[in-house]
Amino acid sequence: MDKALADRVSGVVENVERVIFGKHHEIELALVALICRGHILVEDVPGTGKTVLAKALSRSLGCSFRRIQFTPDLLPSDVTGVSIFNQRTNAFEFRPGPVMTQIVLADEINRATPKTQSALLEAMEEHQVTVDGTTYQLPEPFLVMATQNPIEYEGTFPLPEAQLDRFFMRVQLGYPKEREEIAILDAQRIIHPLETIDQVMSSEELLRAQSASREIHIAESVKTYVVSVVTATRSHPDVYLGASPRGSLALSRAAQAYAAMNGRDFVVPDDVKALAAPTLAHRLILQPQARLKDLAATTVIAEILASVPVESTSAQALRA
Repeated sequence: MDKALADRVSGVVENVERVIFGKHHEIELALVALICRGHILVEDVPGTGKTVLAKALSRSLGCSFRRIQFTPDLLPSDVTGVSIFNQRTNAFEFRPGPVMTQIVLADEINRATPKTQSALLEAMEEHQVTVDGTTYQLPEPFLVMATQNPIEYEGTFPLPEAQLDRFFMRVQLGYPKEREEIAILDAQRIIHPLETIDQVMSSEELLRAQSASREIHIAESVKTYVVSVVTATRSHPDVYLGASPRGSLALSRAAQAYAAMNGRDFVVPDDVKALAAPTLAHRLILQPQARLKDLAATTVIAEILASVPVESTSAQALRA
């Protein structure tokens, strides 16, 4: 990725920070997912800025945006669209659903039934939807940002492991610090700062960034480190089911995008360490005894990063 394009991506992060205060790394993670053509699961309590993050990203990139409020009575056709018979033309017409846009906010995804949740699967993986035997391509770039409340379980349908695995990364925003919350009060005193967000990067530039990130060099030693970390999740005593090869791909691609955003044309082990928890933690199924101890998957990832050795390699070797 050339310096001018990397600067444009950094400009998006700075632009979103005008609305989301004190969450620089989390905003970077969202951009990493976009550059890797991945999807994000934002898991946090209400009111922490999940919807604002999605809207600020879409405005910064000039992308179309739709929000879907998932409820138990939502049908798959309410997501993908439906074919309706037109009596004047004597033919069926496709009425596109809200998923036919560039950035989709799937709000409270775990409130919908599994049948409706699965309506997103084809869109997320294949970037297309099939209605009544006809396939419709989704616009590029395409991002699903799904949210769920990790505290409230009444009336919810937990996402199955197969669908969790399709999310490129899981992000948690968390509460702001005291001074940041005061800044939020000041910023929204007269008008919501979201109304002042301007486009700083075009969809075409984002597509170029997506292609350029794949060219970032990953040395053999870094590839070995990625695979070692993922393999360690499969043999950890507190893990029932570890990350799949899809996890290895997500971690390596995320590291490429993260390196590009930081102005490098090669990946270093620190990139892998910074992205291991967001890309791998939601792919792990912990042992029952670990869940009883209230052990978090992120804690397991931290233990693995502390135990898996990093091969000592010079910067010159990482670039080669």
